Amino acid sequence: MITLTELKYLADAQSSYHILKPWWDVFWYYITLIMLLVAVLAGALQLTQSRVLCCLPCKVEFDNHCAVPWDLLKASENASSNSGVPLALPLRIQNDLHRQQYSYIDAVCYEKQLHWFAKFFPYLVLLHTLIFAACSNFWLHYPNTSSRLEHFVAILQKCFDSPWTTRALSETVAEQSVRPLKHSKSKTLLSTSGGSADADASKQSSPHPQPGLESPGIESPTSSVLDKKEGEQAKAIFEKVKRFRLHVEQRDIIYRVYLKQIIVKVILFVFIIAYVPYFLSCITLEIDCLIDVQAFTGYKRYQCVYSLAEIFKVLASFYVILVILYGLTSSYSLWWMLRSSLKQYSFEALREKSNYSDIPDVKNDFAFILHLADQYDPLYSKRFSIFLSEVSENKLKQINLNNEWTVEKLKSKLVKNSQDKVELHLFMLSGLPDNVFELTEMEVLSLELIPEVKLPATVSQLVNLRELHVYHSSLVVDHPALTFLEENLKILRLKFTEMGKIPRWVFHLKNLRELYLSGCVLPEHVSNMQQEGFQDLKNLRTLYLKSSLSRIPQVVTDLLPSLQKLSLDNDGSKLVVLNNLKKMVNLKSLELLSCDLERIPHSIFSLNNLHELDLKENNLKTVEEIISFQHLPSLSCLKLWHNNIAYIPAQIGALSNLEQLFLGHNNIESLPLQLFLCTKLHYLDLSYNHLTFIPEEIQYLTNLQYFAVTNNNIEMLPDGLFQCRKLQCLLLGRNSLTDLSPLVGELCNLTHLELVGNYLETLPPELEGCQSLKRSCLIVEDSLLNTLPLPVTERLQTCLDKC
Repeated sequence: MITLTELKYLADAQSSYHILKPWWDVFWYYITLIMLLVAVLAGALQLTQSRVLCCLPCKVEFDNHCAVPWDLLKASENASSNSGVPLALPLRIQNDLHRQQYSYIDAVCYEKQLHWFAKFFPYLVLLHTLIFAACSNFWLHYPNTSSRLEHFVAILQKCFDSPWTTRALSETVAEQSVRPLKHSKSKTLLSTSGGSADADASKQSSPHPQPGLESPGIESPTSSVLDKKEGEQAKAIFEKVKRFRLHVEQRDIIYRVYLKQIIVKVILFVFIIAYVPYFLSCITLEIDCLIDVQAFTGYKRYQCVYSLAEIFKVLASFYVILVILYGLTSSYSLWWMLRSSLKQYSFEALREKSNYSDIPDVKNDFAFILHLADQYDPLYSKRFSIFLSEVSENKLKQINLNNEWTVEKLKSKLVKNSQDKVELHLFMLSGLPDNVFELTEMEVLSLELIPEVKLPATVSQLVNLRELHVYHSSLVVDHPALTFLEENLKILRLKFTEMGKIPRWVFHLKNLRELYLSGCVLPEHVSNMQQEGFQDLKNLRTLYLKSSLSRIPQVVTDLLPSLQKLSLDNDGSKLVVLNNLKKMVNLKSLELLSCDLERIPHSIFSLNNLHELDLKENNLKTVEEIISFQHLPSLSCLKLWHNNIAYIPAQIGALSNLEQLFLGHNNIESLPLQLFLCTKLHYLDLSYNHLTFIPEEIQYLTNLQYFAVTNNNIEMLPDGLFQCRKLQCLLLGRNSLTDLSPLVGELCNLTHLELVGNYLETLPPELEGCQSLKRSCLIVEDSLLNTLPLPVTERLQTCLDKC
């Protein structure tokens, strides 16, 4: 049994489709309702009549028809006038039949003599009405269309009622009202400022201003911010619209079903008009009934009267008029569907009048549904279009983002980085919150995995901003913001997610000192930097490129002669051509990382001002060319780590100015004594090799402060090592040491000592002499600490300072 709640739900569901019913569909509904009333009225009259036919036996026949008294009277008058002899005719006729006989005659004549159209007229009208009603609602309940229509109506109602829709449309009205003011203002500037104001005036009078920008001095009526709940609801509508468009725009099922049902209505209209008026004449008042029942009643001809004839004629005529109106309306709707393409819907007029110029045109079922909605009220399509615009969606995202990321929350994200700078790192946001520009103390802004970032003019509030990191994000910079960055930005780090050129705005940063570019920058893109204005970066001192190049870009070597540091990470690809490197005579630091060089390039030896050289991960097996480094008098740092070097040539002793040497992560088994002629060395890294001993001559490295031999096979330390009194960091972990010399106590400057992973049984109590060594910087097994005297242990435990 259907409950009242279910009936209410069905009524609400039916009423919700009024958006998709144009005026002719409503007209059909009322005509169908009147047709149904005609059918009900005719049927009720037919059912309530106790005697539909009233039949009397015919005693006298005249001209093969039953003669009623007035016919006989007329005939007798004609005969008497012709013959002159009057005829006597009784005016009263006696039938002498029983009531049951009359009922029998009425029933037989109704079944055999009454025309089928007069008999079944109410049922025909009811049948036609039901077919018309079914055709009108078939597309609303057809499985392939009903779910889509229901989904569309639900989304459309949410779009219509959403506060974001009202805000967006109000913003458009405000924008249109602002434009005349901008236009008048531009005229004033032109008349008072002369030619210098031409550019500014033209910008202000532009018919297509940038979305979201407000005219200065004019307050937008929509400046109020949506609350969080309303913003989330609008965001959900955007997602529903995207999914619905993706699902519906590629199909035309709804269009075809609607067209077919209209064609069926037109065909049914033609069919009804073809036969109903023809059979209308069959509904007569008098019926001559000739049946052979003389054995029962004594008569074989009867004269019957159809009591509903006149009212049925009126109802049938009225029904024909309704059918004609219905058919004309159906023909108009068919003409409407065929006269123009309803599978395309353009928002061109709305794009011209609003600041949402990116609203896309739609097609197929999506377009057809919007055309139907326009017949009800064009405002529905206008409000729906707001949720098709990416500009509108981006504005909403920005509002939601601002609601979520308040100034207080952003301040809690400020940290001091390793360079002791105030940094804000934003990760995986939908955009850049406007409240970021309230953090005036910020020095470094790091944006990572943010799909669309736009730097507005308000970035100029960040007066301390000097460094910008953009990792796997797309950054758009407004012109006023670019002016600010041009003057203030010193360091820029960019990581690309896809192949592409360097953003054009980068080449306007004339005060940029350091540029870090990482990503899939193809060689042809890099070679086109010259056209992009790379040569304008005259103050650039450091350039880092992480890509897959076959040669050093010519634009770097030719247009950046003042470059002091070049770092190229080739990500394992072979760097073949290096000859143009000779042009960079001012280069002080060169890093060629993962370039698969195999040997030290000769072009490096022409860089007379080179201070630092890093050849990490280049598959170097031999470094015989190391003798040529003596032509680089300024070279103080040499990094040959993470290669396959098996031995160090004796010529390394010629590098008398070398201060830092990185040889870790190689295959070195022994050290040449000439290495210890580099007496200026204060940093020596030999970790992760195959060394078994350290020569006693290490004592000549009197300036040594950092010495690392972690992860080797050293069994004993030379006493000369403890003559390096400036030693601060000594890393001996994961070797084969069995004891630690008491001379370690003479290293009074030692601050960091690593011994973990050896075969030590005790620690020398002379560690007490290492007054700068803290417990947190003594990396050793806890069990060995117990072998130290208690005073030494207590001294180490008293200070928990980190290294």
